[in-house]
Amino acid sequence: MKIIALTAIVWLCYVINLQAQTLAIVKGKIIDASSQSPIQYSTISVKNTSLLTQTGALGYFNIENVPTGNQVIQIKKKSYKTVNIPIQITRDSVYNLGEIMLYKTTSPAQHQDFIFLDDSDFLDDEASNSNYISGLFQQSKDVFLQAAAYSFSQAWFKVRGYSARNGKVLINGVTMNKLYNNTPQWSNWGGLNDVFKNQTVTTSLNPSKNTFGGVLGATNYSTKASAYEQIKKASISSTNKTYLGRFMLTYASGLTKKGWSFVASGSRRYAQESYFEGTSYNAWAAFLSVEKKVNEKHSFNITGFTSFNRRGKTSPNTQEVYDLKGYKYNAYWGIQEHDIRNSRMKEISEPVIMFTHYYTPSKLEIQTTFAYQFGHIGNSRLGYFNAPNPDPTYWKYLPSSYLRFPDNPDYENAYLATQEFLKNGQINWRNIYEINVNNGNSLYYLYEDRTDDTQFSANTNITTNITPDISLNIGVSAKKLTSKNYSNMLDLLGGLGFVDLDQYATGDAQQNNLNNPNNLVQVGEKFQYNYIIKASEYASFAQIQSTLKKIDYFVAASVENKNYQRKGLFKNGTYASNSFGNSEKQSFLAFSFKGGLTYKLTGRHLLSVNGALISNSPSIKNTFSNARVNNNITPNLKNEKIQTLEFNYHLRFPKLKIRTTLYYTKFKNAIENSFFFAEGLLGNQADFVSEITTGIDKKHLGIELSTAFQVTPQIKILGAGALGSFTYSNNPRLYIQSESFVAENSDFGNAFLKNYHVSGTPQQAYFLGFEYRDPDFWWYQINANYLANNYLDISPLLRTNNFYLDADGVPFVDEDTGVQVTQNQVDELLTQEKFKGSFLLNVVGGKTWKLNEKYIGFFAGINNVLGAVFKTGGFEQSRNANYIELKKDKQLEKPIFGPKYWYGNNTTYYLNCYVRF
Repeated sequence: MKIIALTAIVWLCYVINLQAQTLAIVKGKIIDASSQSPIQYSTISVKNTSLLTQTGALGYFNIENVPTGNQVIQIKKKSYKTVNIPIQITRDSVYNLGEIMLYKTTSPAQHQDFIFLDDSDFLDDEASNSNYISGLFQQSKDVFLQAAAYSFSQAWFKVRGYSARNGKVLINGVTMNKLYNNTPQWSNWGGLNDVFKNQTVTTSLNPSKNTFGGVLGATNYSTKASAYEQIKKASISSTNKTYLGRFMLTYASGLTKKGWSFVASGSRRYAQESYFEGTSYNAWAAFLSVEKKVNEKHSFNITGFTSFNRRGKTSPNTQEVYDLKGYKYNAYWGIQEHDIRNSRMKEISEPVIMFTHYYTPSKLEIQTTFAYQFGHIGNSRLGYFNAPNPDPTYWKYLPSSYLRFPDNPDYENAYLATQEFLKNGQINWRNIYEINVNNGNSLYYLYEDRTDDTQFSANTNITTNITPDISLNIGVSAKKLTSKNYSNMLDLLGGLGFVDLDQYATGDAQQNNLNNPNNLVQVGEKFQYNYIIKASEYASFAQIQSTLKKIDYFVAASVENKNYQRKGLFKNGTYASNSFGNSEKQSFLAFSFKGGLTYKLTGRHLLSVNGALISNSPSIKNTFSNARVNNNITPNLKNEKIQTLEFNYHLRFPKLKIRTTLYYTKFKNAIENSFFFAEGLLGNQADFVSEITTGIDKKHLGIELSTAFQVTPQIKILGAGALGSFTYSNNPRLYIQSESFVAENSDFGNAFLKNYHVSGTPQQAYFLGFEYRDPDFWWYQINANYLANNYLDISPLLRTNNFYLDADGVPFVDEDTGVQVTQNQVDELLTQEKFKGSFLLNVVGGKTWKLNEKYIGFFAGINNVLGAVFKTGGFEQSRNANYIELKKDKQLEKPIFGPKYWYGNNTTYYLNCYVRF
């Protein structure tokens, strides 16, 4: 009997040993980031398990019996920052994490409090190509993406040429991209840097447990109060870029004994005049997050944040204007009673309230968030009716207007115009008031394009392990939006009222609202246009990830349904039959798929390939061709299709890391729209028009390089590069809509865009950096950047048959040759401008001191140290819409309707000082 019992015990131990061998081993070495010496008694654990060990005298650790599936290795050591390493564990595997560097808590994080505001917020909203997406990658550890976020963004660089709408931004799982244009409104959480640092960045097509994502990737911010480090912090900043000063206070309690956590933060940013002339800045922000941890499975969190922001915009200008007034010149402002007054102010106030439930039973995570957002966005501008244009850069006020006739130049008036523009050259507020007072009713008025949104959102994400090697992510979401859009009268500028008429129309078409004709508008009243958009979005995605010994793979699919309907509250005179009341409801269904495969040659060499077929529903902006005045739907409206493929190679040594990526992306059925005044339409017609270009195809291909080499414990060499080619790959359809162009007259045929370059970003970017981190807690980095192949945004209208055909359909006769215009002449005249490359040198650094239990430190950065002057963007004016008019203008020494440009900042600085305890 004893023999039997002994045999059973031996057999049982043998079985247990076999089972243990099916689990994995994780090992590595912990070293100090500055001295590179081993760290003894570091605690290494596998989160959500009882597995725990400590490092020995040489810094080595070894954890056995690690369960398969997605795990997080956590490394803790007093006076050092905690490190969490996500890892996917497979059976019978040994994972050597190599040397893991710990940074002391007194070591400052690079770019810790850098400015996150998008420069495009200072530009006219008509500058559709000004947006860039640096905010998506500010927390990425990839050298190339860090360079894109902080260095390349000075020149409006876009990763792979993608727009911000190609990436997803989420807060607690709720997508923050606007239904209006599919882009995130970064200003909604601007000034709250300290509390929006807990984020998960997923680049490109890589899998995210929170969303299907886009070709640009996804970023999810978490505001779970217990996840914040216990902290009290005060900081003050100074800069000469987007604002002049900032104060910020932040408090986080950590998890109390009763299971409560509290986080609060607030900031103030201000500038009477920032980098560009006349651009004032006034912003307040506040944040509060409270969490109650009920037990190990249930936790509830409520978050509220707001960021009021009011700032002045800056104008694009022709080169003639820049030559006269300098590169900081801004046409949108003038002096009123000794104070700067900008006519184009952008005001944003859209508070957000979120309620989140975290449910974490064994092997399952469920996160559900309900969100409510409300508030407004206003963009002001000067309006005028049957009066001289108040814009100081209006073409008739510039010297070039007097020199437009080569046979009879008016040099005297050109000189007088030059002196007047140099002396004044800003909006004349005093003159505007005098004209209105003398006239009675306002000929000039200040109004805003106003949007008041209320949006309800709900989202649930589920993560679980199907098997030890396979994880499943599921997400469902819903949104309901009510968007009120109208023109709001802000200031009558000394007048008694404004008669609500359209100066570009005649007869009944002049009436902006036939239901209230000749309305005398007062301050605070709606006029010009007034409508409501009702929108909804329902989406779901599912994703499977698998980790095997030599291969990892993932597959994902998503489906979304979007619904839009416009309700016109004004009966527009030009569109009397289809402006008042409800439009037809527009519904879109889109399916998307993506997948990826990683092959591990060794632990140091990895190859991966990712691909996707994505369908994006049209946005509200692209669905309605001119929502302000009618219910018209964009012709040939279809889902945008995206096909993309990328290949990656990763080399990962303890001191050398390299990533190389090849990518190819095809965009199909994109839509672009714009509004402008054009002359030379169908021969000699002129009108204020809405331009809609449909069925646009684009091709983006290129290569990226990211590398970091740890030369010594203190010195690191960083390198990054991007070589891309972004071009139009077809000839889309163009439509013009206005009072004069309706029905069949609105179809202008194909716009011949094929092989032109996509604008709005340098297509080449290179970065080389030298970084030094001293054991005494100070560091600096010097980086050099070269950006090239940035192109002017072309006018689709100038590339239609309208450009070279007269009203009778026959090509124009060239006045120089006396014969009909040829295709070569057209191509030569419409050559796309390529901007000169720019070399930018930047310096950043910081220092931290520990005084008792307090940490005091600073961070400083200087961008464009050498003061390079470079164009960041620009666009062709469509005013001269035919060959004859454009050729005459381009032959002038100073074209009257030449391209308008934006220039980058000269030397700018940023300084942040903080105390933390």
